Amino acid sequence: MAFVFSSVCVLVMACLPIVCAGIAKSGKFQQPLEEGGYDNQLPRAWLSQLDGWRARAHAAQQNTFEALPFFFVALVLAHLASAPLFWINLLAGVFTALRVLYVALYVQNMANARSLVWVLAFLVNTALLTAALWAT
Repeated sequence: MAFVFSSVCVLVMACLPIVCAGIAKSGKFQQPLEEGGYDNQLPRAWLSQLDGWRARAHAAQQNTFEALPFFFVALVLAHLASAPLFWINLLAGVFTALRVLYVALYVQNMANARSLVWVLAFLVNTALLTAALWAT
């Protein structure tokens, strides 16, 4: 049962980039292309022209994709090394919460707070990677 929590964290983290994309594109699906509506024929070109909170949501999506491999590998290695499930779940939950907060701060243009949360999430993920060493 304890393994379920870290699996939920994986699912949340896998969905977070999709949420960011939804934020970046929100309100643009019904708008005509000539008025800046979403262009599903050339989505990357359309996304590259965004500004303001939409551009920040897109950047948050990209950064979240970049964070996924480290988190997924750290989580798998912690499980394979038989790190205590308490620590795995705690660190996975804290990492996930920090990354959700990171996205919110990014979209709201709170750069200094966002950078601090990024560093904290990186440190938490590093702790997850090494949990088998220090938590046994």
